[in-house]
Formats: sequence, C-alpha cells, structure tokens
Amino acid sequence: MVTLPGDVLARYRRFSLYNSPYVAHDHGCAIDLYPGDGRERATDAPSPVAGEVLDTRAVRAPPKAYAAERDHLILVDTGEHVARMLHVEPAVSAGDRVEAGDSLGTLVRAGFFAPWVDNHIHLGFRPREANHYRAAGSVPIEVGATVEPLPWDGTGRVREVGGTYVVLDAPAHPAPGERFVGIDGGDGVVLDGGCPHYDGGGALVPPGSAAPETLTLAGSPVGRLGENGRDVRWDAIEVRANGTPITGISLFCARDGAFGAKLVCPDATFEEGEEVRVTIRADSTGSPPA
Repeated sequence: MVTLPGDVLARYRRFSLYNSPYVAHDHGCAIDLYPGDGRERATDAPSPVAGEVLDTRAVRAPPKAYAAERDHLILVDTGEHVARMLHVEPAVSAGDRVEAGDSLGTLVRAGFFAPWVDNHIHLGFRPREANHYRAAGSVPIEVGATVEPLPWDGTGRVREVGGTYVVLDAPAHPAPGERFVGIDGGDGVVLDGGCPHYDGGGALVPPGSAAPETLTLAGSPVGRLGENGRDVRWDAIEVRANGTPITGISLFCARDGAFGAKLVCPDATFEEGEEVRVTIRADSTGSPPA
C-alpha cells in the first residue's frame, strides 16, 4: 500500500479513490485528483509525485462527443514505485525531473469520463518491476489526511445546475480550505464512489474505529463494507429526488466551499434554488446496480 501524504492532497480541491467504473480503481488502487478552486474548469495539472519521467504516450479513448479523441499516459519513477498518471496532455518528456507541484501539462477531458465528471488527474502506483502500461495492477492507496464526515439528511437547495447533474448546498463545508470533508455513511465513516450507478464504492474509516456493518446515506441503508475494511458493495437500491428517479449520488472528498451533494440526473430537470429531498429505497426489481 502507498500512502499519499496530506500535504500532497492539499494541492487539490477534491479527490476520490472509488468514484469510477474502471477496473484500475478496484479496491482503492487509484485516486482521482481534482485541481483548481472549483469556480471554473481547471486546465493545469500539478504533479502529485516527484521523480524522473520514464515515458509519455498517447492512448486511445472511448469516442464521446464532448471528449478528446486521445488520452495520455505519463510514467514517473518515484524511486520506490512507478507513478502512472492519465488525463494530462504532457508538457514533460522522458528523462525530465519533476517535483511535486510542478506542472505536468494540460488536463484532458477524455472519453473515459462520464459527462458529469470534472477534469482530474488519475494516479496509480506500480511496483517498479511490474508492467506499467496495463490498466490493472496498481497497489492500494491510503489517504494520508483526515477527512471529516458530514451528516446529511437528504435535503438541500440546488446551487449548481449542469447538463447531467446538479449540486445541492447541503451538506455545507464547515471550514472551506482548511480540511477535507465527505458525506457520512454512519459512525464517522466517509462514503466514496458513485452510489449506486457504479458497481461498488469505498469507505474511509477513521483510524482505530470500527465501521458499522450496514452503511447508510441520507438516513437509508445503501451497502455493506467488504472484508478488507475499504470496499463497499452497494445494495440494490433506487435513488429519487423529489420523487423522480435519478441515476445516483456522486460521493467524494473535498476541501473547497462548493462542496454539497452531487446528484447525477441526466434524465431529470431541476432549477437553481429549487428545494430537493433525496430518498433512497430498495429497488423493486431486486437487481444489483449496473
């Protein structure tokens, strides 16, 4: 396991280990780091690692109307591992030395992104002797920062409207910029992932704490913690906002003041300032989330 220090994470406004449908994030083996302050779409990609650039290459991305045709892979030898980063058009080349915080290049909105996903750097760590080009094979990442759990009762007003999502004004960050927060899943556990629209999610459990057997969101049970104490398998549930079925809730950790519940709802319309109540119930079909 690799620990990403708190001073590195503090360079980014948000992060997530599990909010992705891709195998590279299984078991928290990759982390997505979101630069910028949230007021406008970030473009620069500050490096989360220091070391020598081993290689950069263009990779094919799924075709999406809103996305670039190609993504990019950057490999950096940190001395202990090889850092594998995606979604950055590189301004560095093999043989260059980078320090944490140096610009790697420009963020790329790639076809790997769902339309509700913001620009970010994907980061994973491989053993130096491993194949660094395969999608899977990274080691688990541990977050070296305290994340404060915020209780949420499922209500809030729409603060931001996107084409496929809305962001509520609750739960509000109590001290923007000072520390990371996330939505509480019960007993101080912070939930991470796409609930339930991605296969599973994750939980950040405070050191020395015992996570509850059943995790909750907005007062309703949503899943159970796996044997490794990190992975979460969502229950077969349906999420509704003001009675309308929606795709799900995007869960992550953030330190910016724009934090609030992010509802993924490409097939529903909500207005800025509208009061919303989110309810979660067992899916009547009994089918697990896709």
